[in-house]
Amino acid sequence: MNVLTVDYTASDAAERFVESLHKTGFGVLTNHPIAKEKVQAIYDTWYDFFMSEAKHDLLFNPETQDGYFPPSVSEVAKGHSVKDIKEYFHIYPWGRMPEHLKVQVMEYYDLANGLAQELLGWIEEHAPSDVKAKFTQSLPSMVKGSEGTLLRVLHYPPMTGEEEPGAIRAAAHGDINLLTVLPAANEPGLQVVANDGSWYDVPCDFGNIIINIGDMLQEASGGYYPSTIHRVINPTGGRTEHSRISLPLFLHPNPEVVLSDRYTADSYLEERLRELGVKK
Repeated sequence: MNVLTVDYTASDAAERFVESLHKTGFGVLTNHPIAKEKVQAIYDTWYDFFMSEAKHDLLFNPETQDGYFPPSVSEVAKGHSVKDIKEYFHIYPWGRMPEHLKVQVMEYYDLANGLAQELLGWIEEHAPSDVKAKFTQSLPSMVKGSEGTLLRVLHYPPMTGEEEPGAIRAAAHGDINLLTVLPAANEPGLQVVANDGSWYDVPCDFGNIIINIGDMLQEASGGYYPSTIHRVINPTGGRTEHSRISLPLFLHPNPEVVLSDRYTADSYLEERLRELGVKK
């Protein structure tokens, strides 16, 4: 599987990037507008937060799904029975977050959200006419003003040797949303599956931005843009002692957006959250 790494500033960047998304569900950007120093600063400050007891003061709200999710309530990926080895924090502009980290993380949220909306424009512009015809409105307009776009800060702790049998950092899954923007993590481990079932490492040089198609865009495009299954594998050797911090932005449409004859964005999201067990 050939996930392309594309220079954001190149004259043919949009065309090559969208080609990679169509063929693999993933694309990687270099020389993009989000400085890696900003990403590293967030990794550092949030690592400190996850190491503190203060995280328990912001325990998640089951109804609004913002706040801190401890390992005890970590997700079970669709089709799996074992929890992922991770803890995480959900950030929405209207939600709770550590007050001393708010300015830093919301600056990043706005930058990543802006980049994601630009990339949606690329995706629509370079889609075939029959695929464009399936979109009930322009892709950027689907997310304009959305309060559902989620920034998730993930901490995958070092391995202890006492993990539940079969558990990995993130079991194979697809993303629910429209588009995911993911700065390369501070440790490797992200893999994507090919059509033949083989797993391939996603290029993850620090400073890269990894983009992948979510289930909602697959639904809206009639499958032209595939939501490819991916996972985060457990480290080996000396890396087992390292934490891994990850910072995906999950771009969500406004709830009333019609994805297809079968779903609105809201009905699709509710169905998937029930499948994951995070909503009743």
